[in-house]
Amino acid sequence: MFDYPSYLKKLSAGEAVSNPFLAFMGMKLEELREGYARFSMDIRPEFIQGAGIMQGGLGIAFSSETVAHAVMTTLSPGENITTIELKNNFLSQVAKGRLTAEATVFKRGRRIIIVDCIVTDDRGKVVSRSSSSLMVLRESET
Repeated sequence: MFDYPSYLKKLSAGEAVSNPFLAFMGMKLEELREGYARFSMDIRPEFIQGAGIMQGGLGIAFSSETVAHAVMTTLSPGENITTIELKNNFLSQVAKGRLTAEATVFKRGRRIIIVDCIVTDDRGKVVSRSSSSLMVLRESET
């Protein structure tokens, strides 16, 4: 079972963690507290697709990773998570600058967690909104 508390403690302290995806995307943790996570990342040239804007799947991945970290703060020992649904609305195109994702746990049930995430550009314009449902898995179920 993954040790979420140790992982989050190291991440919050700026130490190296076992999540190469954060480095791949260039995601930087800005704030982490119970039921909330905020990350930022710069849009790199390799994120741009043929029409000259950021590829949408990368934006969804940014939201998804931020959501997962917000949920991690709510887990008890012996619990794990898996995403069961992620719905995303693209509200604006973006091609350069810095993005910020803020994820907030809307409802934490015994088995299902619902999370909202808003991504904004460096001018504060909303780029996307997502809603995710995650399932809590107990140690005996993984």
